[in-house]
Amino acid sequence: MPLYGNEDVKAAVADRTPESLSAPAPGTVSSIIDSDMFHSFLRSKVTVFAATGTLILFLLAVLAPWISPHDPFDLASLSIMDARVPPVWMDYSDPRFILGTDDQGRDLLSGIFYGMRISLIVGFCSVIAAAFLGITLGLVAGYMGGRVDAVIMRIADIQLTFPAILIALLIDGAARGIFGSLNREVFSFWILIFSLALSFWVQYARTIRGSTMVEKNKEYVQAARVIGIPAPIIMVRHILPNVTGPVLVIGTINLALAIVTEATLSFLGVGMPPTQPSLGTLISIGNDFLYSGEWWIAIFPGLALALLVLNVNLLGDWLRDALNPKLR
Repeated sequence: MPLYGNEDVKAAVADRTPESLSAPAPGTVSSIIDSDMFHSFLRSKVTVFAATGTLILFLLAVLAPWISPHDPFDLASLSIMDARVPPVWMDYSDPRFILGTDDQGRDLLSGIFYGMRISLIVGFCSVIAAAFLGITLGLVAGYMGGRVDAVIMRIADIQLTFPAILIALLIDGAARGIFGSLNREVFSFWILIFSLALSFWVQYARTIRGSTMVEKNKEYVQAARVIGIPAPIIMVRHILPNVTGPVLVIGTINLALAIVTEATLSFLGVGMPPTQPSLGTLISIGNDFLYSGEWWIAIFPGLALALLVLNVNLLGDWLRDALNPKLR
């Protein structure tokens, strides 16, 4: 007695026709467009505005070498006679410098583009380094438990008692003692990333640890243990893909925090050197001339920093709500 009737066989054969075989499967782009997150993104006008602003600022930073009117790092093109020139809508301005110049004669608009580029690079690198360190320690602490968990979490608790700026100042002081002031400027970029990474890894570690403690008791992890899969492979291949959702939200918010912290450190003189100005360095330079009438040197970099951080924070808030079903 056949398992299938004639009609079932005909339907199965029809499904195997060349037309059905050649039909393309739903692509990644169409899946994204049909997803709930994309519709949630389009429904929020604030989020669309923030994403557009962030994209514009990112493009200005990435394309800085090609769209900047001047090269602020080219010392041969600078002239002290062009120092502290006001914006073009003020008296005694120069049409070559739309937003004016700083105390060294550098074009402020070009300096903002390049400074935003440095701030974003420092922010991204520090967030990636902090996420790598925090996720690794969080996975180990949550999966191993016991004394390993206790040691890592106590280190994290101690870390939380120190503000990020204080940690960066301590590391900067140690770097000055090891490398000297001159060599410290050479390695200032990497010292800054290392300082920010050590300041932000705790949030990732605590979040991943809590999720790992839940996931390790589920059946698929216990089955992997039974068949003899090593613990590192279980943590990376099985647990990690299921606990990375909150990391995206933390990373987006920490990107804004890293940019602000970098600007604060550069303003205090322990961040990027004046020869490689970030937004914080430009604000620090302009602060010395703020009360003498040259307000544009500090105000315009400050506005660029505020817009960048605001847009990234708005995107982070939307991402947090979109990934949390309870907040939909």
